[in-house]
Amino acid sequence: MKKIYGSAAEALDGLMFDGMTIAAGGFGLCGIPELLIAAIRDIGTKDLTVASNNAGVDDFGLGVLLQTRQVKKMISSYVGENAEFMRQYLAGELELEFNPQGTLAERMRAGGAGIPGFYTKTGVGTVIADGKEHKDFPTGPEGAAETYIMEKGIFADLAIVKAWKADATGNAIFRKTARNFNPPAAMCGRVCVLEVEEIVPTGSLDPDHIHLPGIYVHRLIQGDHEKRIEQRTISEG
Repeated sequence: MKKIYGSAAEALDGLMFDGMTIAAGGFGLCGIPELLIAAIRDIGTKDLTVASNNAGVDDFGLGVLLQTRQVKKMISSYVGENAEFMRQYLAGELELEFNPQGTLAERMRAGGAGIPGFYTKTGVGTVIADGKEHKDFPTGPEGAAETYIMEKGIFADLAIVKAWKADATGNAIFRKTARNFNPPAAMCGRVCVLEVEEIVPTGSLDPDHIHLPGIYVHRLIQGDHEKRIEQRTISEG
């Protein structure tokens, strides 16, 4: 089965349609699938629902899809670094579903595992719980009842993720903090497209070091990536 494609545009060929749901890996500007995002911008697919921890910054990452008004709804945890994101949301131009970070990661992982819903205490008693099923479980001290809310697994039409290296079958390794939302995002996509800095020969990766098994990866590209720093902090002197 061919998994390696020559470019991001080739890897997305036949997968894009208006109104689709996309799960995107990355945290801030770390480990984001920038080549695939740029290709989606160029393709012009619109009315997207995007599940991602955040939306990059105004001119990089998922922020470029906000600039072109291709995103209808974001399912996110943190939106504070993107002025256009905030402007569209406050103006009523963008739908936003806030999720605690752990809940969002578990929603992605659950979708990848075929689990349609799960219960969590996170968000109970807050606006996060509004409109969601509540149920008590005997998980407190001496079996005391505690209230949980049900969250739904995310089943995306497409997952776009970025890894450090992968072999030709898609077995992937993420470098340091780039191993953030990428593995669960990859799992929950009906089709997963992975971009990497390096494709290595099959069999050259230590099986114990693989973070994402190739069974989850359908298409794979290699490319050059820009190393950006979201917030630069330096010491004086």
